[in-house]
Amino acid sequence: MSKQIIVVGSGNAALCAGIAALEAGARVLMLEKADEALAGGNTKYTAGAMRFAYDGVDDLMPLLKDTDDPRLAKTDFGGYTTAKFADDLLMFNGGRPLSPEQEHLIEQSLPAMQWLGHHGVKFEPIYSRQSFEKDGRHVFWGGLTLAAENEGVGLFDMELAAFKRLGGEIRYQSPVTSLITHDGHVVGVTVGETQIMADAVILACGGFEASTERRRDWMGGHWDKAKVRGTPMNTGDGLAMALQVGAQNYGLIDGCHATPMDLHMPDYANLDLPAGERKNYRKICYFLGVMLNANGARFVDEGENFRNYTYAQFGKAVLEQPGHFAWQIFDAKVDDLLYAEYRFHDAHYVQADTLDSLCDKLEGVDAAAARATLEAFNQAVNEDVPFDPTSLDGKNTPGLPLPKSNWAQKFDTPPFKAYPVTGGITFTYGGLKVSRNCEVLDTSGTAISGLFAAGEMVGGVFFEGYPGGSGLTSGAVFGRCAGQGAAA
Repeated sequence: MSKQIIVVGSGNAALCAGIAALEAGARVLMLEKADEALAGGNTKYTAGAMRFAYDGVDDLMPLLKDTDDPRLAKTDFGGYTTAKFADDLLMFNGGRPLSPEQEHLIEQSLPAMQWLGHHGVKFEPIYSRQSFEKDGRHVFWGGLTLAAENEGVGLFDMELAAFKRLGGEIRYQSPVTSLITHDGHVVGVTVGETQIMADAVILACGGFEASTERRRDWMGGHWDKAKVRGTPMNTGDGLAMALQVGAQNYGLIDGCHATPMDLHMPDYANLDLPAGERKNYRKICYFLGVMLNANGARFVDEGENFRNYTYAQFGKAVLEQPGHFAWQIFDAKVDDLLYAEYRFHDAHYVQADTLDSLCDKLEGVDAAAARATLEAFNQAVNEDVPFDPTSLDGKNTPGLPLPKSNWAQKFDTPPFKAYPVTGGITFTYGGLKVSRNCEVLDTSGTAISGLFAAGEMVGGVFFEGYPGGSGLTSGAVFGRCAGQGAAA
């Protein structure tokens, strides 16, 4: 008789776990505490981009929804090797070597994408955010090339369709409150007063970013002040249940994916908007301008690297500023390069025809200090180097105590605009220790029989930041692993 598997959660990792378990011959029941409209966890809030190792265009073509797109003939996708993926992860490890979880993510990233493609999940090139036109060609940068059709909502829809095609069942408004154990084995879950038995349970119900109390208690710092970018459902329930049965807490518990967000964004990214629009509260084009805090000072090197590699740390940096906010400053030369999120219907900003008058409009900021900062910046811009947003162009600000290493341009073309931002949290990095087949390990390193984990619940994948697009790929890789492991 086939195994009965329970998957807790319904986002990308959960659906990949369910698809893999069904594919292996198991019966799968998915339990989601949200109603149908809010199902899907953080997946629906993402832009759907997925980072994976590939050798060239031949690896990408089978994954594409539209292989007849005329732009493909004029597109340079380049390649993204496993070695480059490793280097990109190491940039955020704070001196740590690659973890076993990171090695697994790298080596399984392309196979997981190919597997999704086999199940009808298709992708499209991210022309609008990951390429620039240069000499008549679309040049991709940063190793991130594909996103699911219709972004995170589309990824959820396609994976859910695959799950149902294989015979999976999903129940909404079914919050799991505890794990049932017998002689050290996990044998089911409770939903309210109902016990549901199973041969294995896969926890894929996210981190704890939506719980102010757990952010305060487990992360400390200023994280209780962060805006919550994603779903309100990720309150750490799965982590707490696993710890109660002896699971090992693993990874950087005070680490998280963060990003600069509109200061006036409501928590949970304004749920009255269609899910695909919620990401528009991000503000991640700081690399085209500068950011000023309440003291009128810059506090990061906005041009340190491509934004894929800096937004997670810079979201944290904004949160650490006085008052937990900053202003992003741009001039008209880059207005056409700003992402659509800056033109969203209720994006907050101020505008002026002079830098002096703009500084007067920066609420909460020392205007005189802001003027001095911008004047010093203008004087330091290296005019001998051309601006090139497709590369680390080296157009810098020699002599400033805090440099801007790339894409530094003078503020000299009105109108000038400024956008207020704060730090937003998307998902947490601390989680559980899992085996090679994603079985949850206890504090002694022994597998807890019948208990598996995937997605944000797996610790050790990310530490002090991460290259953009790795989160969804991690969910797919470890979800597939957990589904296969549970069904084996």
